[in-house]
Amino acid sequence: VSVLGLGHGNKLLTDLYNCHLTRVYTVGGLFGKATDDFSDTGKLVEKTTFDHITRDKLERILAVIQGTNHKALLMYSNIDMKTQEAYELAVKGLIRPMGKSPPIITAVRCLQFALPEFQLEIHCLHETQQYLRKIVHEIGLELKSSAVCTQVRRIRDGVFTLDDALPRTQWDLRSIQNAIWDCQLKVKTELEKTLGHQDKSLLHEVGAEMAHAADS
Repeated sequence: VSVLGLGHGNKLLTDLYNCHLTRVYTVGGLFGKATDDFSDTGKLVEKTTFDHITRDKLERILAVIQGTNHKALLMYSNIDMKTQEAYELAVKGLIRPMGKSPPIITAVRCLQFALPEFQLEIHCLHETQQYLRKIVHEIGLELKSSAVCTQVRRIRDGVFTLDDALPRTQWDLRSIQNAIWDCQLKVKTELEKTLGHQDKSLLHEVGAEMAHAADS
């Protein structure tokens, strides 16, 4: 899922970026080898055994990763968790860094496990493709093996999901126009909830300026 803006919609993209919304990825991994760039197409550095790895062991490592990142999330959110404000933000799902922070994983789970392959679902903030590949590499090390990333696919970007995305066969004027109108309410709602926009004229532009597209 890749979100695009048209005209004044580029300003709205900046506003959405300032909401620091969660992105969701499916990330494929392969145990048994390490490469120089953590991907399966990189230069091979070493091969390792992986028969000792089980799904339970993998999920325990994922739980540790999620716990560590949860602490980082609270720290960079600068919120006193004992306050009413923190409770209200938690209920609204708004506990997230509202400024710069390192990449943070808010949730991670194993979707598929069939040695030597596995697939994860990762919810994160401020991530990069390299960071996601490195996570796979570090999981391999924690399991006393090695692992490379075989695929990274973004399935959600903030308020946009695969259901909103336009496949290549629909990259035409009419489909894009319909997509612009379809996204109006969800973008307006998110901006009001997170940034508290009062400029109604700006929010009205959402319907005229936002578009999104993605590879199928």
